[in-house]
Amino acid sequence: MARGGQRRTGAPRNAPRRRARELDNEGLIPVLARAVREVEASAQRGTVSPSARTKFQVVALLAREERSRVKADTEQTEAQKAEQLKRLDGIGTILAKTTARDTSLLSLLAEDAQVSDSAHELKLRMLRAAGMEPDPEPEPEAEEALVGTPVTERRVVPQSVIARQLANPFLAPDFSVAEARASHPRRLATWELLGPLFRSFEYGGAGAVSCMPLPDPEEVKVPGDRELMPHQAQLVAAAAKGHRTFLLADEPGLGKTAQALLAAQAAEAFPLLVVVPNVVKTNWAREAGLWVPNRPVTVIHGDGANVDGFADIVVVNYEVLDRHVGWLGDFGFRGMVVDEAHFIKNKTSQRSQHVLQLSDRIRQRIGRPLMMALTGTPLINDIEDFRAIWQFLGWIDDKRPLGRLMDALEDTGLTPADPPFYPAARRCVIDMGIVRRRKVDVAADIPARRVADLPVELDDEAGRSIRAAERELARRLVERYDTALATRTSGQTVEGIDHELVRRVATWEREDTTDNTSGENVFGMMRRIGQAKAGLAADYAAQLARNVGKVVFFAKHVDVMDVAEDTFARRGIRYSSIRGDQTSQARQRNIDAFVNDPEVEIVVCSLTAAGVGLNLQVASNLVLAELSWTDAEQTQAIDRIHRIGQEEPVTAWRIIAAQTLDTRIAELIDSKAGLAARALDGSDTELPNSADIQLEALVAMLTDALVKRGDAA
Repeated sequence: MARGGQRRTGAPRNAPRRRARELDNEGLIPVLARAVREVEASAQRGTVSPSARTKFQVVALLAREERSRVKADTEQTEAQKAEQLKRLDGIGTILAKTTARDTSLLSLLAEDAQVSDSAHELKLRMLRAAGMEPDPEPEPEAEEALVGTPVTERRVVPQSVIARQLANPFLAPDFSVAEARASHPRRLATWELLGPLFRSFEYGGAGAVSCMPLPDPEEVKVPGDRELMPHQAQLVAAAAKGHRTFLLADEPGLGKTAQALLAAQAAEAFPLLVVVPNVVKTNWAREAGLWVPNRPVTVIHGDGANVDGFADIVVVNYEVLDRHVGWLGDFGFRGMVVDEAHFIKNKTSQRSQHVLQLSDRIRQRIGRPLMMALTGTPLINDIEDFRAIWQFLGWIDDKRPLGRLMDALEDTGLTPADPPFYPAARRCVIDMGIVRRRKVDVAADIPARRVADLPVELDDEAGRSIRAAERELARRLVERYDTALATRTSGQTVEGIDHELVRRVATWEREDTTDNTSGENVFGMMRRIGQAKAGLAADYAAQLARNVGKVVFFAKHVDVMDVAEDTFARRGIRYSSIRGDQTSQARQRNIDAFVNDPEVEIVVCSLTAAGVGLNLQVASNLVLAELSWTDAEQTQAIDRIHRIGQEEPVTAWRIIAAQTLDTRIAELIDSKAGLAARALDGSDTELPNSADIQLEALVAMLTDALVKRGDAA
């Protein structure tokens, strides 16, 4: 039924189509279309005016919201929804062309872009012009306006946290707080210092390194057969010797997570709060289990119903931090890590304010807590972005340098009027704890090529659907196994699980469903898993591109590539695409754009179309958004950047959906990789193929289901 009207009895069959045409001049889309044309006209005349910039941002915000609303609308037919989405695509195309004329408009599309009061007012006017009732504005107290003001206690406090508070009603006092708050010297008291400090990284560098002096690496006991690289051990040694604030800006792939966890161990900074983007919070829990297994870790999901209030490491993502900021501030943390710390660069954003409030509350209880900001962003770009990070670390406040940084500036004997002040001030800031190493700087420490797994949590409806489908497939396998067991005519009996029969049942299932596109099978589920994690994989690739430059993104399916490209376009990241349906000329143009154009940050590649014959060694980081069925296919993809001409160690980031078949497939691929290596070294062992992995996955799924049934019995 068309929204906003009733279908009459006896109406012609094409009545819904006519109704859709009548609605062309109603609703929000016509309002957006008129506004975006005005913005386009302004851009064509030259520099976009401030009012047109505001209109550009509002149109982009409303178009995004309208797209989500249309997709979720259950009252319209699919044809009507497709028509509206097509018109919204037209608006998006005009926005994209406008940004091509004035690239400064891209900053207005960032997730943390500030929305001015005039933009809010324009948004309300446009909604009312479309005949829509705007959502009510949030209550003023729902978002703190100033950093340092008392945090409004949030709606949720997990029960296990209450239990911990009752078990530990008092926190031991830390008398070093008084020492940390000593009065500042007076010589520079009247000088404005923050501006000169930021400018010192522009004027005072002269090629100098951006890394504090680090002690020689010492032996660090790590669990199992894990090994700490020398550059990692240096930072841990610094924490062991008493350094307590770090801006750890190593390039991705140099093990910042392990360094942070082991630094906390060396500094006895538990309990430890870790604030991270959603895409890496599962990985943090996994890494904690590997590097500090004696320290229990808990991950906060949603309202925190499953939080372990007695854990030593608490991992929370930015998106749910506002629900938990109240009890986190009173938990008694002795350390705090902020991963991808550039997420807090906008001090007016809610996430930044919550992080700064928590760091202040931790310092009020603990004189010298361990505070670590992790980011791969080079320090020489947009140094003003680091204002919030320096404040999180306690180096500055809103107006001036604090504590040890102010003391160090005083000791230079210089003022901002003296030219030597700038290199000296830069050195003072770096010595506060800036640690920046590039892959090329520590190439001897790391392997020339490595695969790093990044587990992600599929905690949305798609993830629940996938896990339900896996349970259904396991049930079908068990039913088939039981039927085969009951109808066996050989009279043979096997105590416990008949593993030979398990393998036969798995073989039957694979052969029966190889060409079956209906119902759930191992192929369909792996495709659904790829679709479900596509956005998370693209999000991580976007972070990598911002941190280290060019990134190669590989996927098996076109719809996963589509999601990735849509994500990059919305974030203003330029990309090129290599697909199987391209002409040879289009393919080469896209390759050349990625290799030669510094503005093209990501190339989105099909595993089948771009897995061979490409030289993409201009990048040293690669994202595998979907798993291959063989190690050989995965290796072929990695070899697009790990080849002659590559001057840096290569890291392939493999995105794994936790608690799904994805994890099992990854393990099987890795186990077969060793077999393949032996075969290639001259053994007569047959190389594994994709059918081996598919069969072994089904064998493992059926075996696990039978074991669980036996345990339940």
